[in-house]
Amino acid sequence: MFEATFAPAQSTLDIDPLLELEPLREPGAFDALVREIGEDGAGEVRAVFWSDTSARLKLFRTLDLGQHRSKIGREAHSLKSAARTFGYLRLATLAQQLERTADTLGDAEFCDLLERMDAAYAAAREQEPQD
Repeated sequence: MFEATFAPAQSTLDIDPLLELEPLREPGAFDALVREIGEDGAGEVRAVFWSDTSARLKLFRTLDLGQHRSKIGREAHSLKSAARTFGYLRLATLAQQLERTADTLGDAEFCDLLERMDAAYAAAREQEPQD
């Protein structure tokens, strides 16, 4: 007798299960930036990153997915790049997932991804040294 096993259908939003095990940030990333542009410059750029990222995460929630897919993709690309600069690996990976899937996401998947990004952002902020 023939027996078949089927894997569940993949969603557009399938995220690597190891993402949850991925470190929130790369510890040496900020130090590398300090070596490149100095401590004051790196601190200023990081402050702009936090402000811009907070605004960008809020912006995502105001954009209608059906009407603004390309803008969502561009904003996700910018967030991915900035998060990688500072070593926020989980946030960068989630932003990359949004960038890659913005054209095909459904509303529920979009909301789920935004929740994950908000959580990654909050967790990264908690890991930052208090200035």
